Amino acid sequence: MASLLKAPFLLIFYLVALTIPATAQRILESTSLNTCQQNSGFTASLFHVIFSPETNTARVNISAISTIEANVVFDVQISVYGYTFLHQVIDPCEVSLAGFCPMVSGKLGDPFIIPVGSDATRNIPGIAYNFPDLDATVRVFINATSGTNAGTSVACVEAQVSNGKTVDLIGVKWASAVVAGLALASSAIISGLGHSNAASHVAASALALTSYFQAQAMVGLVGIHLPPVVQAWTQDFQWSLGIINVGFMQDIFTWYQRSTGGTPATIVNTLGEVSVEIQKRALPVMERASGLFKRGVAMMPKGLVDHASTLMKRGNVMTSYGSYIVKGIQRVAFRAGIESTNLFLTGIVFFYIVMALTALSVVAFKGFCELAARMKWIKGDMFLDFRNGWRTVLKGILFRITLIGYAPVMILSLWEFTQNDSPAEMVLAVFFILFLNIALGWAAYKVIRIAHRSVALHRNPAYILFSDPQTLNKWGFLYIQFRASAYYFIIPVLGYTLLKAFFIAFAQNAGVVQAIALLLIEAGALIGAAVMRPWMDKKMSSFNIAICAVNFLNAIFLLIFTEVFGQPPLVTGIVGLVLWILNAVCTLVLLLMLIVSTLIVIFHDNPDGRYRFMADDRTSFMKSQNQLATTTELDALAVTARGGEKHGYGSGLDLDDDDSLPSESQQHRPTSFPHSANRSVAPSVAHSSSSASRPVIPRSPVDPAVPFLPSDPYESMKMSSSAISRTGTPSNASVGRSQHNSSPSPWQRGAGYDH
Repeated sequence: MASLLKAPFLLIFYLVALTIPATAQRILESTSLNTCQQNSGFTASLFHVIFSPETNTARVNISAISTIEANVVFDVQISVYGYTFLHQVIDPCEVSLAGFCPMVSGKLGDPFIIPVGSDATRNIPGIAYNFPDLDATVRVFINATSGTNAGTSVACVEAQVSNGKTVDLIGVKWASAVVAGLALASSAIISGLGHSNAASHVAASALALTSYFQAQAMVGLVGIHLPPVVQAWTQDFQWSLGIINVGFMQDIFTWYQRSTGGTPATIVNTLGEVSVEIQKRALPVMERASGLFKRGVAMMPKGLVDHASTLMKRGNVMTSYGSYIVKGIQRVAFRAGIESTNLFLTGIVFFYIVMALTALSVVAFKGFCELAARMKWIKGDMFLDFRNGWRTVLKGILFRITLIGYAPVMILSLWEFTQNDSPAEMVLAVFFILFLNIALGWAAYKVIRIAHRSVALHRNPAYILFSDPQTLNKWGFLYIQFRASAYYFIIPVLGYTLLKAFFIAFAQNAGVVQAIALLLIEAGALIGAAVMRPWMDKKMSSFNIAICAVNFLNAIFLLIFTEVFGQPPLVTGIVGLVLWILNAVCTLVLLLMLIVSTLIVIFHDNPDGRYRFMADDRTSFMKSQNQLATTTELDALAVTARGGEKHGYGSGLDLDDDDSLPSESQQHRPTSFPHSANRSVAPSVAHSSSSASRPVIPRSPVDPAVPFLPSDPYESMKMSSSAISRTGTPSNASVGRSQHNSSPSPWQRGAGYDH
């Protein structure tokens, strides 16, 4: 088994090396010049400046319009993380700045180079060139010193400054995606080798980690101003939502939208001609930009008016001077290099691609196993259960992918209602909302129904949920990560995901409402997780509660970013750094835990033995290689109790067929005891019985009336098996003791009955 799995994990170490950026030339760069006051007399639709301390020059590429005709001075303020460390007044006539002494109206559109003195270069701290995602802003007030507006500010512009260093790294994306993917694949292979207990732990950890990645990606989707480091960090996990830029696919999406009556956006394709402003403040900027848009529409050519109106409707704000403002989901699309009108199709198509590739991989693996068994490359019984029941396994895997893709598909589909990119895409959005909710709702209903039947027949929900291989492999993705008595917890999880999707999709223009709603949702999730602890064991509960706690802290930080508390900008900058550090540490710890636990399982001689048996006794029912190989009698009894064949995922009880399930009157009968006439026994006994020709409904293999049963359920099964194999009936001593003892069944302990 180790030889099958250890090689792919070597790729992780190479991918981690990619997270360390290569040493590059020190630069300071700005890509947009934004207005910071109404009726600004100086605006720029294109602004790109690169300053290099090695050459002491700044290369400027600008397309600007000035309506100012006066002598002016520049009031310059430079701040880092909200702290203003430089405030200086510069007279353009003293520094011989051409075109600004005096300032004249007209258009400025030719690139030029500005020499920067060595004194100014020495005042820039060295950390400014190395700290990733520097949150630095240069704001310039242009104050008139002559004319009718003398002594007042006639324009205000500001530029975000970056040093080219970022935590938005391709290595982080690949490393996180490969670890989660290999863990899920490893759990499937481990399960196929017969180690169901270990496989369920690995799969539950991988699913929890993937949901955490998606939660971090959702932080980047909110319509709230986020510090640069938070924007970059959350961008690392947008792959978990299917937001991945592939060039030829974007061309196909643009063609599809245009051919179905839509109007594609062109922001990304025109970056060489216009600037894009990442939303800096929540409400004031949008109100100002909306005002500029309305005033600017009248100045535009008629051909641009319709295009600008369409952009405004979709949430893309086009200013009067030709630049764009993006926020929330559009901000994520822009940072990913995807046109906002292609984002919905990008997420949906990648959801389809993952499902198709997974289905092809399962079919290919099935074919390889059959070929390897025929060619004697592997033992004939290796992966035999998978080879016999691969269709059921495939259904379960596709349902699991549907569960993983539920959050991104809901967010993008609901958001598409606010965009109306094309009539065909609106139809697709409706289809996917209905398809995913019906599919997962039906699956949840089936699990609850099966669990109720199990309780009615065996007084334990774990019995049918874990003893029937077909049920476990088809529907187990919904409940295997929870303890048996919390089989229903998938419904709160789906509700939690859908509620977050609603507020993220529909509250893009109401940042405060969005932040408060997410805070309440995450608080409810944390309280529910800490109080109910529905997961399979203490380790998984701690793993998931830690994730809920970090998500709750992230929601608090989002509320702070809305500036609803009126805190100084420095506080906002510090909180952004705290969010990045907290999530980076948590992600690293969770990744290492998953990698270490998966590798230990892979290289362990007895993977199931590494984990303690869970209190809900699921391991008594699940097919596990080392548990069912103890004795021939115990193996026969376990096969009969499961009601299936020795290999494969077939079952004598078809839980998808209502006719095969017991009638309502049968459901309320007392659970059969060893002296019942129709009791399931070992095959040697069953064949000698006159009722062997009738279908046998699985019963619990342990007599709930037997007192003084050992705490280990396997000892109980051995006692029952031994008694049956010798006499065909329960021992008289056991029956006698049952009359003087009313202790509860061991199957009831830890299954939710003692709560």
